[in-house]
Amino acid sequence: MSDTPLLRLDEVSRIYGEEVKVHALDGVSLDIEVGEFVSIVGPSGSGKSTMLGLLGLLDLPSLGTLSVDGTSVADLSDHDRSTLRGEVVGFIFQQFHLIPHLDARRNVETALLYRQMSPRERKHRAMDALEIVGLAPRHEHRPVQMSGGEQQRCAIARAIVTEPKLLLADEPTGALDSTNAANVMEIFRDLNDGSRAIAIVTHDPAVAASADRRISMKDGKIVADDQLSGGASVSGFGGTLGGAS
Repeated sequence: MSDTPLLRLDEVSRIYGEEVKVHALDGVSLDIEVGEFVSIVGPSGSGKSTMLGLLGLLDLPSLGTLSVDGTSVADLSDHDRSTLRGEVVGFIFQQFHLIPHLDARRNVETALLYRQMSPRERKHRAMDALEIVGLAPRHEHRPVQMSGGEQQRCAIARAIVTEPKLLLADEPTGALDSTNAANVMEIFRDLNDGSRAIAIVTHDPAVAASADRRISMKDGKIVADDQLSGGASVSGFGGTLGGAS
């Protein structure tokens, strides 16, 4: 691991409101290194969503310092912060946010549209990403022709096609049944190859336990930071929606 972490939160607070102030995050310090697989857990209102916004460079701290590769994000212009976010972070959400009229390959290509590359290179990169998640044979299928698990795998391919240093997932198994949830978590384990950091915000104990490190939050603070032994088995996930993969 590098001496400089990929992400560093140093005594970070995020405060909302004027007359009545709410400390969504309260003096949080956290380092995340390239190669780490981290889960972030906690009850509703614990600060998980606020943490997600900061880690994804979508928001700025009210107090403290948020740094990426040693550079304070507060020192960047909005444009430079947006550019950095596009280069560093790949987002995966509970809802898949795929474009209905585009097939799987073209959905993945949307993440590359503003990169300086030819259509042929975009196609090649998109197919490589779909191959990684096991969807290359279904690259011509539109979202309506894919199961919930396949749509989430397509969303993961879209997130990794830019080769980000951080994969940031918000409840990535929340809309999936247990079989598809296990399949998605297997993909995350495979992606945990040392070339990127993975951070998953989840309420599911099985998802949290599949990471190598679990950050527990309550009332805007980190209350536990546990190293897990190599991640738990990726079976036995709970879920409510989605079809077979």
